[in-house]
Amino acid sequence: MSFEWNRSEVLGLAKEGCTQCRGYGLRSTSRTAKTVPCNCVFRAIFRACHRKFRWCSQQDTQVSTARLESVHGREHKRAWGLKNEEFMADFVLVAKRTLNDADYRLFRFHFLLGADWKLCCQQMNIDRGTFFHLVYRIEERLGRVYRELRPYALFPLDEYFGGSVRRPVDQLPEPERPNRGNVIRMPDAGVPMRNMIRPPLRKAA
Repeated sequence: MSFEWNRSEVLGLAKEGCTQCRGYGLRSTSRTAKTVPCNCVFRAIFRACHRKFRWCSQQDTQVSTARLESVHGREHKRAWGLKNEEFMADFVLVAKRTLNDADYRLFRFHFLLGADWKLCCQQMNIDRGTFFHLVYRIEERLGRVYRELRPYALFPLDEYFGGSVRRPVDQLPEPERPNRGNVIRMPDAGVPMRNMIRPPLRKAA
């Protein structure tokens, strides 16, 4: 099942001065004329996840606390976990599975170790233009993967750290399905009303 992007979501992530989507977050492909998210949206998603990764890595591991979280499923079990450490591991492992060896080497130097473009160009024997071209390509590819990852995406961050997962209504367990409008069904005409709750009436004065 293909991932469906929300128009309001890409609008909030789009770059205002983007020349491809003009700040709307969606663009049309030249081959199929299909509307797809713009690359500036994917880069914004990756940069938000990277900022969160850097924040988690700067926290003191000795004061990291475990959280009791609900595991979504039929039995609704609960499990303990270290959310900051789990996010950092997912951030790196997903990138390692997605990128090739050359791109992951640049990802490791620049995004994980914090090397600037001069040091990366020296280590990888590339020029400045090639460096930024590769960086943008990595951000776009990983940004899309971090959002479309299933069953637990890294973005949005509040859903990852809050433990909530967006799922269609027909896939939710019966207790989690919302009550559509709180409609009370009345018995049809001619059908006897059985086992109905009748509230007590106050006696007339």
